[in-house]
Amino acid sequence: MIEVRQLTKRYGDKTVVDNLSFTAKAGEVTGFLGPNGAGKSTTMRMVVGLDSPTDGSVTVNGHTYARHSAPLHEVGALLEAKSVHPGRTALNHLMALAYTHGIARSRVDEVIELAGLTSVAGKRVGAFSLGMGQRLGIAAALLGDPSIVMLDEPVNGLDPEGVLWVRNLLRQLADEGRAVMLSSHLMSETAQIADHLVIIGRGRLLADTTVDDFTRDAGSGAVKVATADTAKLRSLLVGPDVTITSSSAEELMVRGRDAREIGAIAAEHGVALYELTPQAASLESAFMDLTRDSVEYQSAPAGAARKAA
Repeated sequence: MIEVRQLTKRYGDKTVVDNLSFTAKAGEVTGFLGPNGAGKSTTMRMVVGLDSPTDGSVTVNGHTYARHSAPLHEVGALLEAKSVHPGRTALNHLMALAYTHGIARSRVDEVIELAGLTSVAGKRVGAFSLGMGQRLGIAAALLGDPSIVMLDEPVNGLDPEGVLWVRNLLRQLADEGRAVMLSSHLMSETAQIADHLVIIGRGRLLADTTVDDFTRDAGSGAVKVATADTAKLRSLLVGPDVTITSSSAEELMVRGRDAREIGAIAAEHGVALYELTPQAASLESAFMDLTRDSVEYQSAPAGAARKAA
């Protein structure tokens, strides 16, 4: 488990992380999200002791990273896939890490196979593609069989097969009881992988919630209902502060009543429903709405360039 408590990091007069608190729990994939410059990378660097907090604390399984005698067994991290000597082979890079932590050669072979690098294990890392470098970084993060896995943009540069591999891998790691912390700009992937979300902006906590709760709360509040008897159902649902619209002969969009209430009314009056779906926002749209005032740079609308021309 990673515990962040009132964590603050300043560089001179610039506050990069500001009184941040959250927990990445065992058995869950925690999506750690925020715009560029939000403080995500700095926070992750403080988790593994690469930066020191100005104030507050961050612990890994109850202790600071530096207090663990064999930290690679506690937390495996991928923060920068290119931070490998380009002249080393993939095998030699992993062997060097293994020697410093008393890890057997057999485990090195296991993670090489797991990451799909068997055929290139003897090649120099400087010749690796971006995707191969990501796979090597993930292999290194898993080398110590850690209880915590923390990955920054793990699918960057991966092809569709690689993206699916990472998705299944992270789900498996969490199901085994490990704490998984994932930072990514790919909202669609995060929505499929993450159980919990921690969203920050300008170094401050903006949301600490589940994916379902976050997207539902950001939704329109409407419920999509499909039935063959829309006229009867509409008459049953009307009331103060209730609005009902229709996009087809068998579909209603209801605002002002929740799905449970609609279902109960329909059942009581014998109206068969084919669909009853609360309309949640996508993770991407909910994220954009939440962080709109926290981005470093605002892009102009798509039509602005054409108008300027």
